[in-house]
Amino acid sequence: MTGALSGIRVLDAGQVMAGPFCAMQLSDLGADVIKVEPPEGDATRQMGARVGTDSAAFVAVNRGKRSIVLDLKTQAGREVFARLAETADILIENFRPGVMAALGLDFATLSARNPLLIYASISGYGQTGPDAAKGGFDLVAQGASGLMSVTGEPGGSPVKAGVPVTDLGAGLFALAAILAALHHRHSTGRGQHIDTSLLEAGLALSVWESAEYFSGGEPAALGSAHRFLAPYQAVRCADGYITIGAGTDGLFAEFARVLGHGEWVARPEFGSASARVQNRALLIEEIERAMAAGTRANWLALLSARGIPCGPINSFAEAFADPQVQARQMIVTTDHPVLGNTRVTGSAMKMSETPPAVRGRAPLLGEHTLEVLREAGLTEEEIRAVVQK
Repeated sequence: MTGALSGIRVLDAGQVMAGPFCAMQLSDLGADVIKVEPPEGDATRQMGARVGTDSAAFVAVNRGKRSIVLDLKTQAGREVFARLAETADILIENFRPGVMAALGLDFATLSARNPLLIYASISGYGQTGPDAAKGGFDLVAQGASGLMSVTGEPGGSPVKAGVPVTDLGAGLFALAAILAALHHRHSTGRGQHIDTSLLEAGLALSVWESAEYFSGGEPAALGSAHRFLAPYQAVRCADGYITIGAGTDGLFAEFARVLGHGEWVARPEFGSASARVQNRALLIEEIERAMAAGTRANWLALLSARGIPCGPINSFAEAFADPQVQARQMIVTTDHPVLGNTRVTGSAMKMSETPPAVRGRAPLLGEHTLEVLREAGLTEEEIRAVVQK
């Protein structure tokens, strides 16, 4: 099956999450992604449960790629990397700013050899500014960007998002920029340097929270509640919690009738969206008092039948068992030579003409080194000079 990016070659020099996640999306879209690893491998290979140098964590963000080993601390390794960049369309790296320049593999150097090269740098704080030299970690970026100040329960201890949202966000912003740069290159014949960061991803994702701040407010943690709508959060039933999204006036009126409290819409504290937000604590108290009479399954059936947005709070086991998730092909099984049949998430992008696909398992460390170097035109003598014995 041909993908939208068939014929595009990517050098993935990233490690752990942001860079590899971005490159994985490009692979799903059909690009040939060559993962360049140090002799010890991407650090993610050693994270969590593993067999040898292969872990489920590594498999999760590196499916469909080819792995080569190059020691960029050596002159020979750096020269081979530069030669690979001469025929690459895209290069992705997530080292600290300055590292690639010190190696002689920065955008200015490589674009002189390949003016078509689109070079994406993902870092903790960006390539410029007083904090540019700091390392990038999702937890730190969540704190520095303000995200942790609006996560968790009101008055509680600081809590980060349950997924590495700034790592993943930076990878997705880089992906969007790469695709835009490909379009620009098609028009102009020129590549460009892309610079994004975990900090900026956190800030960019705080669209509504930033709007509240810029309007003179101070966004605060609200648990599962919505900043501008109510009820729009997790609510307790007789046997646990479900989520309710009935924040508009029309939905709230129908929701109140389902609960047997149609009179709520006439109460001034519940009669408008702004009033319900202002009186959220009282509203949720009364909703939970009414919903204590039924189970989660009971309320989900009743509310769904009346068109009220609602849903369960699933574990991942429950989420992946959901018929909707399975119908949307969000579970893909790959056959890994060390880990065996390994499940990975499918692509969230659905396209009618060029559908993304998991195009293969994650590679073993250095599995494709000889293959890729021969494709690049290296002689056997040149290959022996860089291949680890």
